[in-house]
Amino acid sequence: MPDEVLHQAAAEMLDWHGSGMGVMEMSHRGKEFGQIYAEAEADLRELLAVPAHFKLLFMQGGGLAENAIVPMNLSRAGTADFVVTGSWSQKSAQEAAKYCTAHEAANTHDSGHTTLADPATWQLSAKPAYVHLCSNETIHGVEVHELPDLKALGCEAPLVIDFSSHVASRPVDWSRVGLAFGGAQKNLGPAGLTLVVVRDDLLDQALPLCPSAFTYKTVAANQSMYNTPPTYAIYIAGLVFKWLKAQGGMTAMEARNKAKAELLYAAIDASSLYQNRVAKNCRSRMNVPFYLRQESLNEAFLEGARARQLLQLKGHKSVGGMRASLYNAMPLEGVQALVTYMRDFEAQHL
Repeated sequence: MPDEVLHQAAAEMLDWHGSGMGVMEMSHRGKEFGQIYAEAEADLRELLAVPAHFKLLFMQGGGLAENAIVPMNLSRAGTADFVVTGSWSQKSAQEAAKYCTAHEAANTHDSGHTTLADPATWQLSAKPAYVHLCSNETIHGVEVHELPDLKALGCEAPLVIDFSSHVASRPVDWSRVGLAFGGAQKNLGPAGLTLVVVRDDLLDQALPLCPSAFTYKTVAANQSMYNTPPTYAIYIAGLVFKWLKAQGGMTAMEARNKAKAELLYAAIDASSLYQNRVAKNCRSRMNVPFYLRQESLNEAFLEGARARQLLQLKGHKSVGGMRASLYNAMPLEGVQALVTYMRDFEAQHL
């Protein structure tokens, strides 16, 4: 989270703009929260350059819940295609299989999810309801830097992207997307808020079994207030949106994120101790997994990092090693501090 956002939220905790209430005390249908919501929605639409024929939905349940909510809303055709590029897209396919036929169009398991399959090689179904792609795999550190053009592949199905871990880190080509979803807790705000951006023509396709609170048409018709939304999370996200605009928007954030990632990857690639196993053409700018060639040094590395206030560097338990996440709020100075420590540690142990 940006420090500026946290300081503002702290200052407004007990009294938002002289209203005599904190945001957590407000009715979601009151004029005060109505103003917060309207500004957040408008700022986000501007930031991500979301076209008018897409709805912005503020929902709950995180990306895992959307793995069920998406097929419940879009799988009337019976089959959905999945491009499996890591842990999160694999979970998406497994969850969707409860509601439709989940067909694997591609799977990079054989490479340890360190590469991406060329879209031209995808084995798409004849008429899938949608094609699912996780555009940034948080655990494996794989990012799709250019979204596929399904029409160029002869597929008329909408592309669904899970952009949870790199939303608002770069512009989105909405001409290639039917629906995008993501938990807010990486780049947009605190956990508890889920963003869904859905094209208007996809709103009225829900399966009969879909709960009303999760039906996109119902959520859109009620401006995300069919049930009580996560009001405080929306408020914090709104402050983040304003912070992002003040930083220069998506073009500026993408340049910053490129610079941070390039600095860290360069240090890893020049090292005799560290390695990144992801193919260079699909390395994530947000999540950088790396490994010590001498795994016996892992605990010493983490202990030394903690001593320098470099925290949460342990890799996911399913893949081991280390992982540095370079989300929007991480300043360049933080990456520089990590690189300096990595070089110092290597000099001491090799």
